[in-house]
Amino acid sequence: MALSSQVSPFPGEEPVRREALRVFVRGLEVQAGIGVYDHEHGRLQRLVIDVVLEMEPHAIERLGDTVNYETVAEAARAIAADGHVGLVETFAERLGRACLQDRRVIRAAVRVEKPGALEAAAAPGCEIVLAR
Repeated sequence: MALSSQVSPFPGEEPVRREALRVFVRGLEVQAGIGVYDHEHGRLQRLVIDVVLEMEPHAIERLGDTVNYETVAEAARAIAADGHVGLVETFAERLGRACLQDRRVIRAAVRVEKPGALEAAAAPGCEIVLAR
């Protein structure tokens, strides 16, 4: 897989190389049943999710040429709707794997924060990176 692609210059412009293509969703809020403690079962908690998807660099002229942000949000909501998840690490892994279902995605970095889960901390959580 090439990590860059030569881009034809417009008349009078220098040639450039596409070296990376990353699509991201930052600060997505999802209500989910999550946690390992008894008091966390049977209630929803707020998760804040960041996702960065890396693709081979290529020209994008229409939505079909890239990953639609809404599909990332839908995948996160579907995981939450599927039922209680014990750990944020498990949630992040499931979301990363869902993002890799799009064969154009070669790397998925998923960060899940669980605000309010740890007193005196803005947000504990985890980040997982999956690649094919």
